[in-house]
Amino acid sequence: MIDTGLMAAVRGWLRRAESLLADLDECAAHAVIAMVRTYERFMCGDMAEARTEAIRSQALGERLGVVPATVIGRVARARIHILDGAVDEGIGQLDEVAVLLASPDVDPLTTGMMYCELVCAAQGLGLHDRAAEWTAIMDRWRPGQAIGGISGRCRVHRAEMLRISGPCDAAELEALAACEELRPWMRREFGWPLVELGTIRLRKGDLDGAEEAFLSAHEHGWFPQPGLALLRLEQGDLAAATELIADAVAHPVDIPSKERPPFGDLRLAPLLEAQTEIALASGDSATARSAAARLRSIADTYASAGLAASAALAEARAALAGGELEAAVDAACIAVSTWAGLGAPFEAAVARVVLAQAHRRHGADDTARLELTAAASAFESFGASRRAAAARRLLEELDGDTPASEPAGQDARAAAVFRVEGGTRRVCFGDAEVVVRDLKGLRYVERLLTEPGREFHVLDLFAAESGAVGPAESEVSPAEGVDFVGGVGSGLPMLDDEARNAYQRRLADVDEDIEDARRDHDLGRLELAERDKEYLLAELRRAVGLGGRTRTTGGSTERARTSVTRTIRYALDRLAEHHPDVAQHLDQHVHTGTYCSYADDPLLKVDWQT
Repeated sequence: MIDTGLMAAVRGWLRRAESLLADLDECAAHAVIAMVRTYERFMCGDMAEARTEAIRSQALGERLGVVPATVIGRVARARIHILDGAVDEGIGQLDEVAVLLASPDVDPLTTGMMYCELVCAAQGLGLHDRAAEWTAIMDRWRPGQAIGGISGRCRVHRAEMLRISGPCDAAELEALAACEELRPWMRREFGWPLVELGTIRLRKGDLDGAEEAFLSAHEHGWFPQPGLALLRLEQGDLAAATELIADAVAHPVDIPSKERPPFGDLRLAPLLEAQTEIALASGDSATARSAAARLRSIADTYASAGLAASAALAEARAALAGGELEAAVDAACIAVSTWAGLGAPFEAAVARVVLAQAHRRHGADDTARLELTAAASAFESFGASRRAAAARRLLEELDGDTPASEPAGQDARAAAVFRVEGGTRRVCFGDAEVVVRDLKGLRYVERLLTEPGREFHVLDLFAAESGAVGPAESEVSPAEGVDFVGGVGSGLPMLDDEARNAYQRRLADVDEDIEDARRDHDLGRLELAERDKEYLLAELRRAVGLGGRTRTTGGSTERARTSVTRTIRYALDRLAEHHPDVAQHLDQHVHTGTYCSYADDPLLKVDWQT
């Protein structure tokens, strides 16, 4: 029940259990109740009561031999220590638990849930190296051991790690797989993997895919910020980005979650970092300074290299917005160095762009060029094509719009061949020519090359390739990296019959919890229970269309988008084995998503013969 994020149902279960145990001596069931109560309070943001129940859970577990109660109590106490600011003490306690989880004394369900807790605690602190270590341990443990949604949670953590280390395509595939695995287990908290998917797509430059994921998370009652605000910034809607992030900082949503506990200043850190980025774009130096100062205070309280790097970058942006160029250079240098040391190439490249902007405004064009070149290269390797293109545009502004080797007013052009000949494809680019096996992904690319700059919807690409809206199972080669099965026209039901019946049962639990809260004059509990009821009713309405028909999700566009992206990326990987130069060019200039396109290189336009 905790997986659903619906605490009223959990409280109903606890209330019934406590009534059954009211006249019994202390026994193992009391330890289990204290264990569940610990996380019910923790996820609802009641730190004081969560601490009390965690101490009780650990004590009862040790005295009565209930290992899960002992372990969960210890983990909860450690996480509360961290949220209190005692970071070293809390991390040390979690390290001790990690050793215990490796023993056969802890059952698989508790082991999987607590590994997840360890990773979440490290991620929240920006301890990405520690999170990566614990994720690797969890991943080795998972096969044959994971129960319920644990395997999917592990996948989300792997996606989080790949979002930091790259490559972006691998992170997206992991996030998509996590969504598929967690769909049957999570309800409101299903927004967690969806937000991760949206963040990864935003980094890739797939703005349509990012919007789809963020809005879907919001529909599930999850908090999509700062991702949605940063998406609006990328889309050029600065006013919307400013409004969204200001509202998110002022009113962070208190959603029950053990992944992202709904209390404490740590939850504000990513919001404040995003606010400085948006404020710099709008020239709002006062907001940038205020957000950077608040983030620095959080980083000083919860000491970690990741938070320190985020605070340094925020300070660099605030200084740049205020025209304090020396301070901007100093802070950006710290951010670049720290992120690079943490193995976070995307974050380091973002910091390099800010550093380059400060150098350029200071008149150090050669130094700015050096940083932008490094940033563009890092973005390309990471798979962040949109960011790479933006960095190259800044380089063009430094160098002038026309390459020095070409007379002004003339475009540099090159001829290239990308033509099917029987079952093979002849590819000529630069000084090299190769003949390779033709692949479906290469045929998609050929269609894009015929009209540079035009955006093709993925369903149109399918229609052109197979003559139908979506490929049949027989048309998709497993070797091309696609797990697309069946046509794309039919989706999955938003809620199956079992889930719908479970929701209706939980509505009764929620109504009971609301009545108890009103009777006890517990306004905080009443507000949480009413939120649960609103969420359940919204989910039931969302799952049923006109005439009571079941609505479906994951239909044509999304499944086609995933299939086309994987197919093109697989084909370019194979092409790189024979002609790395053309594969690199296409990887940089072919954009995938709901709409796919090929964008000309502004420095060297290519006349493709297909």
